[in-house]
Amino acid sequence: MEAMEVDRESSIQRKQSSYKSLDERFEVQKEMYRGQQYSQIYFARLHLMRTLLYSLIPNWKPHLPVCTVLGLEEGKDCIIVGTLYKHMKLKPCILDEYSKERSAIPLAKPHNFLHADDYLVLEDESGRVKIRGDVLLPSVYVTGIVVALQGRETGEGDFWVEDILEAGLPDQIELPLKSGEDKHVVFVSGLSVGSSSSSPLLFQLLVDHITGYLGDEMEQKLAAQIVKVVIAGNSVEIPLGVLNGQNLTSKDQSKLSDPIKELDILLSQIAAGAPLDIMPGPNDPANFSLPQQPLNRCLFPGSSAYNTFTSCTNPHSFELDSVRFLGTSGQNIDDLEKYSEANNKLEFMERTLRWRHIAPTAPNTLGCYPFTDKDPFFIESCPHVYFVGNQDKYETCLMQGPEGQVVRLICIPRFGETGIAVVLNIRNLECHALSFGTHLST
Repeated sequence: MEAMEVDRESSIQRKQSSYKSLDERFEVQKEMYRGQQYSQIYFARLHLMRTLLYSLIPNWKPHLPVCTVLGLEEGKDCIIVGTLYKHMKLKPCILDEYSKERSAIPLAKPHNFLHADDYLVLEDESGRVKIRGDVLLPSVYVTGIVVALQGRETGEGDFWVEDILEAGLPDQIELPLKSGEDKHVVFVSGLSVGSSSSSPLLFQLLVDHITGYLGDEMEQKLAAQIVKVVIAGNSVEIPLGVLNGQNLTSKDQSKLSDPIKELDILLSQIAAGAPLDIMPGPNDPANFSLPQQPLNRCLFPGSSAYNTFTSCTNPHSFELDSVRFLGTSGQNIDDLEKYSEANNKLEFMERTLRWRHIAPTAPNTLGCYPFTDKDPFFIESCPHVYFVGNQDKYETCLMQGPEGQVVRLICIPRFGETGIAVVLNIRNLECHALSFGTHLST
């Protein structure tokens, strides 16, 4: 009897947190494709952002008039608001693949499509004008951003920019008062189950750590502080050669299903002990265009039996104990890297927050659904944590806004290649890498 009481006292209980999904705006439910064009999402974005920028202009340049592109007068100082378009010499064009001269032009696939001759154009419903000046660098901006520009029209018909107003960080809900209780969120991406390069043992070590089967009592107490696990895309890797449009043999069918079955077994172990969110990525069996819809629960018969298992959209937004999270599986930042320059991925993330748009290059170079009356990628409320998955390495920083906003930016590395997951303490937004290895040191 005494031994039973000792065991009851020494048992470790997992901490709990209140969870609220905010994915509704990313869900394509009653939308139907009726041949609509992508111009409508640009109009919706321009209308939304222009209304916002108009409200900021009186505190920025109250003495200057706001004009349309068609209403510009040569030499007159004014403000214009519109959508930027970036003319890029090296931007891939599908027509080039069918041109008669294609043999003379090498169809290279560079990592970045920037060129010294790139230039920006601003357009609204009335027209478009070429942008000049040193304030607006073509290497920084991309097609799809809505901005306000102060300047004047030149004799050549261009617009010389002297200052720029971006939408800036939106308002942020206050962080809850610090309770003194540590609660952790584990982020992981790029599991690539089924890949020849991924190690099943690495993932099993991660699962054992989360579920408390790894380490001594101190490690188990740390594991009990994990209140949420977020898997940010590319959970499986299916051989490309299998999907060739032909009827699949039984052997090929097993190549398709085996990685998903293996993933389900591992996720079941996590879901049995901790709440789990899984997001689709570019390599997962989900729709290609953003916002990617939740992975079908029938793919995970074992995991979906638990009410702790949640299949989410990409982008994914949620609240944990009134701490707001926003993240993607990495497509938005990877696309920005192709069409603009920055010192690191965190700088790209900062720009998307300042531009108040998760995926400004959609639908120009990043596939997205042709919404007609809204732009779901507009950032209405500033998150406390902003994460992107499937990056080359772990990076993090704290971004501070002009009105006291504080955002923890996190680049989550591909776990299958690095063996690194990321742990965030929602009490103070402190973050660290959790590294697993299977090599024994000699």
